[in-house]
Amino acid sequence: MKNDISISEVEKSTIRKLSFRILPFLILCYFIAYIDRVNIGFAALTMNQEIGLTATAFGFGATLFFIAYVIFEIPSNMAMEKLGARIWIARIMITWGIVGCCTAFITGPISYAISRFLLGAAEAGFFPGVLLYLTLWFPKRYMARIVAVFMVAIPLSNFIGSPLSALLLGLHGLLGLSGWQVLLILEALPAILLGLLCLVWLPNTANNVKWLNQEEKEWLSSTLTFEKNQLLNSEKQDSAEQKKSKFKLLITNKYLWFFAIIYAGSSATSNILSLWMPQILKAFHLTAMQTGLLNMIPFGLAAAFMIVWGVHADKSGNKSLNTAIPLFVTSFGLLLTIF
Repeated sequence: MKNDISISEVEKSTIRKLSFRILPFLILCYFIAYIDRVNIGFAALTMNQEIGLTATAFGFGATLFFIAYVIFEIPSNMAMEKLGARIWIARIMITWGIVGCCTAFITGPISYAISRFLLGAAEAGFFPGVLLYLTLWFPKRYMARIVAVFMVAIPLSNFIGSPLSALLLGLHGLLGLSGWQVLLILEALPAILLGLLCLVWLPNTANNVKWLNQEEKEWLSSTLTFEKNQLLNSEKQDSAEQKKSKFKLLITNKYLWFFAIIYAGSSATSNILSLWMPQILKAFHLTAMQTGLLNMIPFGLAAAFMIVWGVHADKSGNKSLNTAIPLFVTSFGLLLTIF
């Protein structure tokens, strides 16, 4: 019994240290990633007219980002397996930071489209890379809540990024640059700095860190090794034919496609709001700062309710209902914007 209590205390202290040492930094990285992905929506308030970009051309460029993201996702993941998550996360951040800075010097629709495609290619693999890195540190039973906290970076990036982008947009004339150029450069530079910091801050394994004591290192190593061996043993027991059969069952599972469509719709809504809402609000003759302050409202509420609703969903146990209600509220809110 005493040994169980000792193990429990070691587990608590280990997870607590991991949560405070690794998770905040990765959340900050994803926060910057999402700002660099959607800040073009604020830049468009003055950029579109300055470089002759129509709404159609702007939307086409936004689409190219996601096309590149899909194309390079698998190659990026393959490279990550060979080079390691830490190095690959750093590479991704440095590359997208450079592309983000270069976007400030686009001159028309063609260069804009190319820059969005390159940004999508640069960012591809970041999210799965972070998930892979987290699995190297957190036991499986903690991953759901860790990922939930990590995902809060998405609405937070819009909540904080909206007024910040509006403020930077007002720095027109700084170093002879337009406001949108200042915005894109200053919001891209942190990605490069964080990418370099990844190589120093994020450790490869628990063996070479000083902030875990020997007992905590041993608990973490034994727990993760046990989970890995369980997975390997499960895979060994399945023949090639059984693996093929399982894959076929997965692909033909109607619930998989049903939830994929739901997530696609939810994700599309979020990205559309991020990219187009600043221009929609600006059409009401608001200032850039007023636009930024109004744009932050839905994302601030989203960040708060992601945590509150996640806890509620865990306690209630009815996952279907707790998924349907937020989607219904989102749909109803979007319908109200028509009026």
